Amino acid sequence: MTDENDVQLPDDTVSMPTKDERNLGMLAHLLGIFSGFIGPLIIWLIKKDESAFVDDQGKESLNFQLTLLIAYFVSFVLMFLCVGYFTFLAAWVVGIIFSVIGTTTANRGERYRYPICIRMIS
Repeated sequence: MTDENDVQLPDDTVSMPTKDERNLGMLAHLLGIFSGFIGPLIIWLIKKDESAFVDDQGKESLNFQLTLLIAYFVSFVLMFLCVGYFTFLAAWVVGIIFSVIGTTTANRGERYRYPICIRMIS
């Protein structure tokens, strides 16, 4: 017989990240706005072995920032055809919007996935 207070959790449950882990995950997304891929790279390299949440969110932010870097490069090449100015502006706006969404989602302790992202680092 089991006691009614005994609750068994499934083996695949994910624990809620701590406040520090949420802050670092949030910072990985937020720094992407201001420093490109450098900020998320530093956070991911320093904390990837200490926290699964920071590892996941750091990689996600880093992958998105590298995707944006590719988009900026393609836009620069397309600037010779005058189309690149529009694609650069679109990539910049999308980068800010998705990074802000990622920042707020990570701050709540949820894992965020960018909808437009080439996953180079897995």
